[in-house]
Amino acid sequence: MNIKKRKGYKFYTFLTQFSQHVRVLFAFFACVILMPAMANAKALNIDVIYVQQSSNQAAQPLLLKKTPDNLTTAGAELAIEDSNTTGRFLKHRYGLWGITGANSEEILTALKQRLNGQPAILLTDLPTTTLKVVADLVLANGSVIINAGEADNNLRISQCRGGLLHTLASRAMLTDAMAQFFMARRWREWFVISGKSDADKAYAESINRSAKRFGAKITEQKTWSFDTDLRRSAQREVPLFTQGDDYDVVLVADESDLFGNYIPNNTWLPRPVAGTHGLTPTTWHWALEQWGATQLQNRFYEQFGREMLDKDYAAWLAVRSISEAVTRTQTNNPKALYSYLMSNDFELAAFKGRKLSFRPWNGQLRQPIPLVHPKGLTSLSPQEGYLHPSTDLDTLGFDKPESRCDMAY
Repeated sequence: MNIKKRKGYKFYTFLTQFSQHVRVLFAFFACVILMPAMANAKALNIDVIYVQQSSNQAAQPLLLKKTPDNLTTAGAELAIEDSNTTGRFLKHRYGLWGITGANSEEILTALKQRLNGQPAILLTDLPTTTLKVVADLVLANGSVIINAGEADNNLRISQCRGGLLHTLASRAMLTDAMAQFFMARRWREWFVISGKSDADKAYAESINRSAKRFGAKITEQKTWSFDTDLRRSAQREVPLFTQGDDYDVVLVADESDLFGNYIPNNTWLPRPVAGTHGLTPTTWHWALEQWGATQLQNRFYEQFGREMLDKDYAAWLAVRSISEAVTRTQTNNPKALYSYLMSNDFELAAFKGRKLSFRPWNGQLRQPIPLVHPKGLTSLSPQEGYLHPSTDLDTLGFDKPESRCDMAY
């Protein structure tokens, strides 16, 4: 049911109100059960510092939806509210503080003033270069960083470090999820189209890695380097560009949103389109409704008036992970929380039908990956039949032998 439709919205509004009552009752019974522990509980303040680098909205294509101003931070706000609902019974108070800068220099200056050399819990939506600089500053004094905004594979294999965790899925997890689905459908021959930006190239490299890992064949790979106004010429230009040997699927690597929207239904051969456009792997999508996800989607929609996006969900995961660790350890010390999060004891229920946990070799949160189109869910990876000695969730992204990280902290 679509929460944007009037009937669906009324129904989901009822569900939201009902779920809020259930949450209060659950908190009450949890209070009763935990009464002995609560009597001895000490008050804890847990401040999460949200660090964001402002983006250039003017650089986005005019015809596409603009990035919400509260992307990422909205998910964190909802998680803070959730954490305080039950945390108050244990005398735990969660707060969210924001730091935004146009570049790394502004962010570092603000962080130094805020932290004053003290350890902290940071939730970040930063590009890799800025994230590395921030990590150099804050990890030296015992802080913990949870990355909810950068999918860079290098942060999970070579540029990772102790104290840095990731709740946003890496590009490798996304393209592996897609590759498993294609192989299950026997779509083994791929035509890849990549943009010119560094992010586009990184996504294309991840597609190549996934193809090699799962046995697919890339029949042709091209770079879209034209400045053509595709609003007028897509029906003419795209078929010519996608001529070539036979292929089963067209994969698009266009994180910049410059041409990818014009590829579906315009290819030379009538083939499905996937990647950054068409059938898309993502950390989260509003079409997820199972495992109680409906109540999360609806609470977010009611509070912020829009769909919950991947970075919103990643930020929600980050704060809820901290909350779970605080509840279990009864401390707000960042290093102690990090140790618990990286241990086998940590598990997070997160509306995906599985208990989520962090990989001890690179700090990435294991999680299923939805494969979606704009209006619905197509599949959820890992696909059936892909096995792993520990968990099939580790068939997505970088496994332990592929990572060169030292996560000791």
